[in-house]
Amino acid sequence: MLRLSRENPCWGYRRIHGELLVLGIKVAASTVWEILQQAGIDPAPERTSATWASFLGSQAGALLACDFFETVTLTGARLYVLAVIEHASRRIWVLGATPHPAASWVAQAARNLVMDLEDAGSRARFLIRDRDGKFPGLFGAILADAGIETVLSGVQMPRMNAVMERWVFEHFYNEHRPHRTLRAAAPLRPLPEPIADPERIAQLDVRRRVRLGGTLHEYRYAA
Repeated sequence: MLRLSRENPCWGYRRIHGELLVLGIKVAASTVWEILQQAGIDPAPERTSATWASFLGSQAGALLACDFFETVTLTGARLYVLAVIEHASRRIWVLGATPHPAASWVAQAARNLVMDLEDAGSRARFLIRDRDGKFPGLFGAILADAGIETVLSGVQMPRMNAVMERWVFEHFYNEHRPHRTLRAAAPLRPLPEPIADPERIAQLDVRRRVRLGGTLHEYRYAA
């Protein structure tokens, strides 16, 4: 059973609505909202300003965003991972991981990205990134040659790249997480047919899988 509680305040009603659709349970988003209200759970706050949001909305079909994040292996080694997301499809590309993101390595990652986008038939025209010094000038030049303009986010303003900042890891993001812009589908997983039989819904055996120490909760049917 999906459990609504104050343990996960970052979950807005649309996220819960999406998880239900993933399970084939078709219910109105307004019904989820009413249940949350009755449980005393406040909605998630808005994350972006109107001006920047309007830009993202108008250019969504042509936008990419990228960022570095750090991870630590089981042996204690620290790696820098470079990933890119396509706003329209919410598809994630993990371009690689390295302990030393030298300029040559980052430039080659840009070349690989351009080839991947061509293979995928992407219509990208803009790429949002922060002002991290790990991005050499050649990174932007390679993208520019492919017709992609680099857009820098403001200083200490991660919300300007919120779509990129909010993804966690490739498999979960591409194959399970419900995406509002995809009507609760995932980039690589269509929604199942809705369950029409009320008795079947009442007898569903749904199990929760905890990820990242409870940061994420994934709901699937019991095997």
